[in-house]
Formats: sequence, structure tokens, C-alpha cells
Amino acid sequence: MTDRKDIIALAVRDAVALRTAYTQHREEWLLAASDRLADAFRKGNKVLIAGNGGSAADSQHFAAELIVRLSSQLDRQALPAIALTVDTSVLTAATNDYGFQRIFSRQIEALGKAGDVFIGLSTSGKSENIIEAFRAAQVKSLTTVGLFGEKGLQEPSLCDLPLSVPSDATMRIQEEHIFSLHLLVQLTESLLFG
Repeated sequence: MTDRKDIIALAVRDAVALRTAYTQHREEWLLAASDRLADAFRKGNKVLIAGNGGSAADSQHFAAELIVRLSSQLDRQALPAIALTVDTSVLTAATNDYGFQRIFSRQIEALGKAGDVFIGLSTSGKSENIIEAFRAAQVKSLTTVGLFGEKGLQEPSLCDLPLSVPSDATMRIQEEHIFSLHLLVQLTESLLFG
């Protein structure tokens, strides 16, 4: 039986190694993605976000940070963001009528407009409903931003700004996603509000 202290030490070691493994790539992505978000907000556009499982919770968390605020140290106007994971009536109706792969793309068809930003999260990069969402976003001329695991999005041409975390461990990927999303909000706020 593995010692529980060893489990903790290994997790910390892996998380620290991963946090420093792709610093330049993450920095370039963060600067480019925050530029795109700030530009969209300045033009009166919004952000649509989606993910499955833990990534669904992360998409909701990100939307909350934009709408409410990241920190009480900056009292700013709300920024328009919609997590496509929260409306159970839409999700179940879309699943029933079109199949689970269309739960997000159908919402993008209804809510997305040119100049908006779609952010898709998929640790595997293979989630059919996320891939369909990227397709719908591309058709509607949304900027597409993605956070993935080491293999990236299965159809990379669908994502304008991909961030691929160099790991195949779902929990480590999700930890890096939320770290990156927090930084993305902070950088976007700095562009918009100083």
C-alpha cells in the first residue's frame, strides 16, 4: 500500500514541474487571449464558455469571475460571459432532439455573433460536443480559444488560440486550466481597467 504522504509529495512534485514546464507557451497564449477578450469586450461583444465534467465547472467559474470580479481589490463593471453548461432545459432538450454532441453548438447558433469569443475546455481534446461547438463558433465568425491536454484539440484547425497542457493526467490538466483562466481574467482586467 502506498503511503499517503508519498501520494501528497508526488502530486506536489508533479504540479510544480508542470507549472514550470511550458511557461513561454502559456505566457504567449495568455497575452494573445487577453488581447482578444479585451478587444471583444471593448466592442460590446461577449464570451461563451463550455466544457464537460470538471471542465464544465471550470467554465462556470470563469464566467463568474468575468461577470462578478476576480478580486475585491478591483471594483469594476461586469463583463458579459455565458457558461453554456448551466441551462438544464436547453441541455436536455438539445440532447433529446439533436444528441449530446450538439448541446453547446446549438447554443452558439442561438447566442453567438461575429466578434464574440468562444472558449472550449477539453482535457482529452476529443469531446464531440466541444468539437461541434468549435465548428459552430467558426461558422458564426467567433474567435475560438481552447484549453486542452497534451494532445490538443482533435481538429486543431477549429481553434484560433489553443493552450495544450503537456500532461495526460486529467487532474493536473484541470489544475493548469484554472490557473491559466484566473490569469486570463486578471490580464484582461488590466487591459480594460488599468
